[in-house]
Amino acid sequence: MRLFIGVELSEAVRTAAAGAISRLEAQVAGVAADFRARWIPPANLHITVWFLGEVADEPASVLMEALRPPLRTEAFELELRGCGAFPRSGPPRVLWIGTGEGTSRMVQAYGELTRRLTPLGHAPEERPYSPHLTIARVKDPGRGARVIRQVLAAETADCGSMTVSALTLFRSRLSPHGAAYESLQRVPLT
Repeated sequence: MRLFIGVELSEAVRTAAAGAISRLEAQVAGVAADFRARWIPPANLHITVWFLGEVADEPASVLMEALRPPLRTEAFELELRGCGAFPRSGPPRVLWIGTGEGTSRMVQAYGELTRRLTPLGHAPEERPYSPHLTIARVKDPGRGARVIRQVLAAETADCGSMTVSALTLFRSRLSPHGAAYESLQRVPLT
């Protein structure tokens, strides 16, 4: 099964993010007609902490057992605001809303997951963890990469803040209609 660990959004933050996405999608369409992206539907918005990929049933059971104890990271407030793109220069491949207050706590939770998951064979990414809310995956940036970055920089995308009291282990089911996420287990914070 295809698994990842993430942060579920509060309803208020999800609604604010959906509004920011709608504004950005309209602005981008107005300045870069050849830009093609798959915008994330509101129901699928989440912050990925650790992508695990395909995991067979038996290793998934071991993984779930390793995630059962609460993380030592305390519950915290996480603010979502500002927009950007990965990679940081050149044609964008991913559009995102960033995190403000609480970012260091997200990195702390990621570090604790690293200590739990690495012995199970799940290596962390080579890049440092950068918490963000993915809002679009770019299929073709067209000729407007620079103007897209200008639109992102101008959007404050102030989505408010929420309390993060747990991480969630999700199962991702892919279909021709997109991904559907199923919550398998909550990993409480202390």
